[in-house]
Amino acid sequence: MRRFDEVEGASKKRRSGNGGGGGGGSLASSTRKDKGLSVDFKEPQVADFDDLEEDKFLNAVVKVYCTHIRPDYGLPWQKQRQHSSTGSAFMIGDGKLLTNAHCVEHDTQIKVKRRGDDKKYVAKVLARGTECDLALLSVENEEFWRGTEPLQFGRLPCLQDSVTVVGYPLGGDTISVTKGVVSRIEVTPYAHGTSDLLGVQIDAAINAGNSGGPAFNEEGECIGVAFQVFRSDEAENIGYVIPTTVVSHFLNDYRKNGKYTGFPCLGVLLQKLENPALRESLKVPSSEGILVRRVEPTAPASSVLRKGDVITSFDGVSVGCEGTVPFRSTERIAFRYLTSQKYAGDVAQLGIIREGNFMKVPTILHPRKHLVPFNVEGGQPSYLIVAGLVFTPLTEPFIEEECEDTMGLKLLAKARYSLSTFEGEQIVIVSQVLANDVNIGYEHMGNQQVIKLNGTMVKNIHHLAHLVDTCQDKFLTFEFEDDFLVVLDREEATAASSDIQKEHAIPSVRSSDLLEPYVDTNHEVQNQGEDFGDSPVTNFELGVDCLLWA
Repeated sequence: MRRFDEVEGASKKRRSGNGGGGGGGSLASSTRKDKGLSVDFKEPQVADFDDLEEDKFLNAVVKVYCTHIRPDYGLPWQKQRQHSSTGSAFMIGDGKLLTNAHCVEHDTQIKVKRRGDDKKYVAKVLARGTECDLALLSVENEEFWRGTEPLQFGRLPCLQDSVTVVGYPLGGDTISVTKGVVSRIEVTPYAHGTSDLLGVQIDAAINAGNSGGPAFNEEGECIGVAFQVFRSDEAENIGYVIPTTVVSHFLNDYRKNGKYTGFPCLGVLLQKLENPALRESLKVPSSEGILVRRVEPTAPASSVLRKGDVITSFDGVSVGCEGTVPFRSTERIAFRYLTSQKYAGDVAQLGIIREGNFMKVPTILHPRKHLVPFNVEGGQPSYLIVAGLVFTPLTEPFIEEECEDTMGLKLLAKARYSLSTFEGEQIVIVSQVLANDVNIGYEHMGNQQVIKLNGTMVKNIHHLAHLVDTCQDKFLTFEFEDDFLVVLDREEATAASSDIQKEHAIPSVRSSDLLEPYVDTNHEVQNQGEDFGDSPVTNFELGVDCLLWA
């Protein structure tokens, strides 16, 4: 799990002095002056205290205590040292809480505490949406819900609307309230899921611990969930809130399917059509539409869209030449917004121009399957150890843990720009070699992609395990990138595995998912080399490197 940024200059806890009224006694009528500060004990120090007590929506915000154990991607048979973090959540009714997915990532224990209570209650995760950075929690103890009222969701705010962020950030133990206004509403990169969804930018302070806390409008309605900030030397007070449109999509997805299925994607790489000569060459009569540069082979749209098509409409909504669509009354927003409103399995009607002819084509929408996933399903990475060679699929968490400098430019380019050619395809690498007599000469290998085993192209880690198990040849011949060869005596490799396993205290030479029977998909492996943009046309200029969780 990525570490939260610590906030410098956090306020210190106030220490109670020796003066003041005693417990249960009335306060004397007096005035104290200290360094020009005048305090009149006749007057209440919080004039709106009664009003704050009447704002019951604050009582629906709870503090989250989570213990995490992150997988060790370099040593995938074990986990890292556990650590703890705190965040925020709020009640949404039906015995459920809503928070951020990164607040409960790799959780082993989750506890929540209500405002004004000193007892913590155990919670569990019902659904986790990595793309939208949302998680649904439940608390079974009925005592926790006694006398509580859930929050009500409000509409999508407008620019300059007042917004109040409530949560439990660092700097103290009690609830915190900060205020600001809505600065911008547009499709925004989500740092946790590295996806592009609708986001609300605000200037209210969002700090570590605010994650998962609600943002309210002036009517006390929840208009979103605080989740990340943009930090840069050139920018200040840029925080982000997940709007209720994304929240409702997540909740409806869970109610409909009993689990989180994700936000669908069209699966195409697009280009703007601002240049008149480009539009004329494509026989586009108006200044609308965006050019299809490439279609992902695993996307359903590959059966109806071609390279060179121009998408002019999506479900009847016209698409501009800059890749934007109408939004509300006088605004425009990135084309990605329309696809994010759909659910997995929905059908969309595309209006396209192909070689000067206009036509309408239907396509099914599904969430995109990344060749190099940004999150590991199940939490624990797959691995296979053969004669000390540790094989594992390439993932973004692995790259983050290993540091990009040790990966090599060619492998990084594949991770960033290659696309899947069939369902279940993976880039399988040898992350390291556990030194042993059987692998002499190979012990310095690391972070290299395996291409073939005994002449057969490797489809994924499960396929590699199947090839090793069914091999009857004298040698195991692994072919790596740039024609690097590793040849092992099959019988010696099998005999050495138990010694290597015992020496390095490894519980098993393969992960539990590789113990299941392998089912061949009968797909041919194609050469990887074409680049592919992660998202269709977007209208943001911020890099996700500066986006940090709150």
